[in-house]
Amino acid sequence: MTTRTSPRPARRFRGEDGIATAEFSIVTLAAVGFAGLLVTILGGGQVKSLLTGMISKALGG
Repeated sequence: MTTRTSPRPARRFRGEDGIATAEFSIVTLAAVGFAGLLVTILGGGQVKSLLTGMISKALGG
């Protein structure tokens, strides 16, 4: 009769395990940075007036 005294060793990471999570994290950080940049740029008065003028012109006003 054979008895096991210790549990199975934990599976070690092989090759590219976790790569998808790392890529997702990098893309998420890049998207947040880009969104912050857009908020900064579009928050300026000059850009806001330019966009308002373009929308008014497009709507025929």
